[in-house]
Amino acid sequence: MRAAYPELKKTTGSVVNFGSGAGLDGQPTQAAYAAAKEAIRGLSRVVSNEWAPDGIRVNVVCPMAMTEGVQAWSQAFPELYQSTLANIPRGRFGDPGTDVAPAVAFLVFDDSSYITGQTLMVDGGTIKLH
Repeated sequence: MRAAYPELKKTTGSVVNFGSGAGLDGQPTQAAYAAAKEAIRGLSRVVSNEWAPDGIRVNVVCPMAMTEGVQAWSQAFPELYQSTLANIPRGRFGDPGTDVAPAVAFLVFDDSSYITGQTLMVDGGTIKLH
């Protein structure tokens, strides 16, 4: 973000970082991953406040999508995969192109010009932010 700041300031651009529900949910065996993803959310909130006067928005998307990594994980740990799948209210992992990308596009375009410092869960309803 720091390297992009000068250009973002000129264009009043938008940053979308990627987090994860792992930190919000406290998933077992995911301590390091959850800590890293929560650090991204915290940093994004701080930077959103610092850069808002310059017209720069910073938000976070936490997707639950069927990526190559998730596919490999599903094969390595089929029982855990099925358990996770059963906890997704929409009943499936999202598609990176048709479910996640439109949410990211919304956050970078002018339709979301008043949204900054937020986390958008694109996870089929899995995690409820309170």
